[in-house]
Amino acid sequence: MTTILDGIRVLDFGRWIAGPYCAHLLAHLGADVIRVERPKGEDDRFLMPVTEHGEGAQYLQCNGGKRSLTLEMTSPEGRAVIRRLVEQADVVIANYSPGALKHFGLDYETLRAIKDDIILTTASAYSTESPYADRIGFDGVGQAVSGAIWLTGEGDNHYRSATAPIDFSTSLSCAYGTLAAIINKMKTGKGTHVQASLVGTSLNITNQILMEEASGANHRVPTGNRSPMSGPSDVFRARDGMFIMQVIGQKVFQRWAKMVGRPDLITNPLYATDILRGKNGEELSRIMQDWSAKLTREDCMRLLAENSIGSGPVLTPAEVIGGEMDLVRTFMPTVPFPGSEGLPIARPPAHLSNGTRDQMSRPPLLGEHTAAVLQDYGFNAEEIARLRAGGTV
Repeated sequence: MTTILDGIRVLDFGRWIAGPYCAHLLAHLGADVIRVERPKGEDDRFLMPVTEHGEGAQYLQCNGGKRSLTLEMTSPEGRAVIRRLVEQADVVIANYSPGALKHFGLDYETLRAIKDDIILTTASAYSTESPYADRIGFDGVGQAVSGAIWLTGEGDNHYRSATAPIDFSTSLSCAYGTLAAIINKMKTGKGTHVQASLVGTSLNITNQILMEEASGANHRVPTGNRSPMSGPSDVFRARDGMFIMQVIGQKVFQRWAKMVGRPDLITNPLYATDILRGKNGEELSRIMQDWSAKLTREDCMRLLAENSIGSGPVLTPAEVIGGEMDLVRTFMPTVPFPGSEGLPIARPPAHLSNGTRDQMSRPPLLGEHTAAVLQDYGFNAEEIARLRAGGTV
């Protein structure tokens, strides 16, 4: 089956999440993605190790469908190899600071001088337009400077997310921008520099709250798991576990009030709108908690579903993997990988009825495709042997 990005060549110099996951999404659409890393491997390959060879969970999630080329990028020979690769590529992905891009010869001006219609996709911490453009940062920096950490928690106890929502959201933005650049190139023949940043992403996510602050309409404070914008919306305890419930909208609130045996709340002026229910949500959460404490979590889930109220169990990682919801089968097929018995790796979040790879290949071992990639990009056997002997690849 022909894929959407069939024939598109991508060079992935990305590290950690923002760049690599963007390239992974393009591979899912059929692009030939080459992950380029140093001969000994990059640090992001070995974070959270889960295989006999030390490959990490983050690497495995973000690099499916790619081929691996090892390359000593900073040597004269390595730079010459990069030049030949770029001459035949469509897209280059690199999530470095502007200074690091120039150091590796991956900045837009350098690449455009090699191939004028190249698409460069970059992700940085603070964006090239910021006075902090050359500062490095990871997901937590985006959460911190956007107000997200300050708003999470209770009182003076503030928390960052245990996951990396800013990194993955930035990856999605990079992929969306890259696809737009590919369409533009097909229409005009011109290349593009696609740029995204962790801080730019995080400010999009907190933008609604920041608009409230700027207008003076509201000054949000941390409220724990309780939503300040509707109610009852909180994490609750049943007899044997926790769950989240989110009541949003007047009709849902009416169904909830009847379910818990408090129809009088429907006409109470304190709870007339979502805004008021958020403002006065502590009492609504107490009522819900009293109701749920008498029931099992399963009973709570069943009754909430019967009343069409948004809810879900708060699961431990072990329950996600082996629990009754069967999430692994639906969302995370087991992918074989050398040195493991197979690992559950999540599918890309968007599913298309056609144009994507039916089954994405496993993430590559370090340097697994070096010779094949170089051959595909026009290197002959003698050149490859010379590069290997010199330690360039």
